[in-house]
Amino acid sequence: MKTVTVDPEVMWGAPVFAGTKVPVQTLLEYIETGETVDAFLNEFPSVSREMIVSFLEQGAERLIAPERAAAQP
Repeated sequence: MKTVTVDPEVMWGAPVFAGTKVPVQTLLEYIETGETVDAFLNEFPSVSREMIVSFLEQGAERLIAPERAAAQP
């Protein structure tokens, strides 16, 4: 499942949740200010919980994978 897309014709090329015009930065701002995922979903119903989970998992993998590779003998 493609979670995030970047298209210069959609939201000026900002990364958005696939099939929407909702920037992923908006989710990060919600989390940063202490808002819940449920509040985000209520405000942006075109984004699914599964999309958010996938986005966060992909981000975690990108952070953890280099660490794991460096720990390999």
